[in-house]
Amino acid sequence: MSQDANQDSNNDGYIIKPDPHDPRLTECVTGVDQTGQRIETSVTVERALTIYLNSQEIVTAMTINDYPDYLAIGYLLNQNMLMPDDVVTGVDYDEELAVVVVRTERKTDYEKKLKKKVQTSGCAQGTVFGDLMEALENVTLPDAELRTSWLYSLTQSINTTPSLYLEAGAIHGCVLAREDKPLVYMEDVGRHNAVDKIAGWMFKDKVPAHDKIFYTTGRLTSEMVIKTVRMGIPILISRSGFTAWGVELARKANLTLIGRARGKRFIALAGEQRIVFDQDLAYVEDESAKHRRKAAMHDD
Repeated sequence: MSQDANQDSNNDGYIIKPDPHDPRLTECVTGVDQTGQRIETSVTVERALTIYLNSQEIVTAMTINDYPDYLAIGYLLNQNMLMPDDVVTGVDYDEELAVVVVRTERKTDYEKKLKKKVQTSGCAQGTVFGDLMEALENVTLPDAELRTSWLYSLTQSINTTPSLYLEAGAIHGCVLAREDKPLVYMEDVGRHNAVDKIAGWMFKDKVPAHDKIFYTTGRLTSEMVIKTVRMGIPILISRSGFTAWGVELARKANLTLIGRARGKRFIALAGEQRIVFDQDLAYVEDESAKHRRKAAMHDD
């Protein structure tokens, strides 16, 4: 089914969105609150998932495991182990063994690469392998436009979408959008997992990146910038703040980098030439407390 057909089949515009009531993703636990009263609350469930590329074990990730196939493909793409022109002949998932195997026509052997990796600042021990920085030099991001009217409409839609974050917390979210329309909303215990699931979906469904916007609830780190650039998406938006290396890489790659996007506010530190300021701020509402996500104190 085409992307547009998929979108038309969902009257809120999402092709994929969180299902906070999926019983696999949360469990109810008891405890006490600040007054000593007994309470029940939902907590997010995380599971180990081991990813193989053909016959080689690559990594074991902690994940909510709602889309193991997209996560595996996206992880391998973003680690430069799966090439954009690779033919994937199968993705086999064994729930009992908690293993997903991605099979390709091309023979693969990444023994040396697995020994050379750089730990990044991402949650759940995200890693970027040694040659990813070189791979960035070959990426040219397309010209694109970001209207501020799209940005405000998009962030409002995302913040009011029912999500696992609002149900149980302890989770990050990433959204792929076109103009002011959110298309795919993925959540996971590590923001890099949520990114990888979107990358895997784009690869599997052959979704073009040139006209897309990427939104994340997490910090704009070097890892987030690298993965967005590798996917070929020209605009990255977050409700959180920046790291210096993330900003430096975004400027080198000509990526539009927007952070602290909450309510009427945002800051652009790279690629600001793509922004069209078409929205009258008098008509933009501040973010409600009900839908406020976590953010650094100095950002408020």
